[in-house]
Amino acid sequence: MSLTREHLAREIIDAGRFLYGRGWSPATSSNYSTRLSPTEVLLTVSGKHKGQLGLDDMLATDLSGNSLEPGKKPSAETLLHTQLYSWRPEIGAVLHTHSVNATVLSRLTPEDFIDFEDYELQKAFSGVTTHETRVRVPIFDNDQDIARLAAKVQPWLDAHPDCVGYLIRGHGLYTWGARMSDALRQIEAFEFLFECELKTRSLSNRKA
Repeated sequence: MSLTREHLAREIIDAGRFLYGRGWSPATSSNYSTRLSPTEVLLTVSGKHKGQLGLDDMLATDLSGNSLEPGKKPSAETLLHTQLYSWRPEIGAVLHTHSVNATVLSRLTPEDFIDFEDYELQKAFSGVTTHETRVRVPIFDNDQDIARLAAKVQPWLDAHPDCVGYLIRGHGLYTWGARMSDALRQIEAFEFLFECELKTRSLSNRKA
């Protein structure tokens, strides 16, 4: 195992422990990845507890999602990761989580997007420099056919090059960054905003 691969694998392991500890990646849900090279990705294998990952719980794939390591099974959602690396070459890490807030908010929102406006924490997202802006997060209906789901995501990405993340309804969140630390920062920002939105809706309903 090269030092570069081991370093990246340990970043994934540390991310898994953090995200599991916050309750955002329960049990074997979620998957994480980093870019190994311009044409290769290091991704968590299928079915592993994300708070207990080890160095052998990763595998390399190409940008089409094909395993480069015989005997290791990629996650069913590998294509949603490799799609992002192909979309923007500067992306170096992708995180997919299954928090309660992301799951509930995506189910409660009838529209195919959520807008966040005037929150100071929006500045935690890459490219956002002021709270006086709108961050639109698309919501895609869940689909067990990942290739079909990816085909729905791609037009949005192409039309919105500043997109910082998206939700899959009743499922979870995808976000990314140039480095693992950037992706983790965006996860935290999203979770703060999701909780604020749910509390605001709850209070508004009580007043009504």
